Amino acid sequence: MHGHRLRLEAEYSRVYLWTDITVGAVYGAMKRLASEGLLRESGREREGTRPTRQLYEITEQGRHALAALQRTGLSEVVFKFDPFDLALTRLDPEALDTLPPILAERLDKVRARLAESRRINEEVREYIGVAKQWALRHFEYRLEAEVAYLTALLTAAHDVVSDERNPRPRKLKAH
Repeated sequence: MHGHRLRLEAEYSRVYLWTDITVGAVYGAMKRLASEGLLRESGREREGTRPTRQLYEITEQGRHALAALQRTGLSEVVFKFDPFDLALTRLDPEALDTLPPILAERLDKVRARLAESRRINEEVREYIGVAKQWALRHFEYRLEAEVAYLTALLTAAHDVVSDERNPRPRKLKAH
């Protein structure tokens, strides 16, 4: 398969909806995979007046690497720290009054992203398989959890600001 065909298939399969893989990155990724021995050149193809295209196929090493990535992707639990949490724990004492409106704005943005995700998912649902539908739903669940978290935090924002202004004594953990 040549890069252009893979790019078209990625667009057709709507991989951009559930991965952070950009369709435009296909060519560079294919060259990198070939340099790592996971793909190999299998020939060239020319259709009509179009330029000659390099064809690639997956190697045995590539099949093993793909199977390992699939197993890892399904079995490992990955949650990365959100820079939001660091910012929340290191508030500017001179800007504490801005916390509630900032949280409200963030909540509005996440709600808008959730609405957009639901709209897109509804549009494509009939064109994709069940596993892909669940992958899209997974993103919705994460956004719904973020909405619930921000809603609760916004409710507690006054307590957060009060505690930052007048911290109560903290217990030291004995070693």
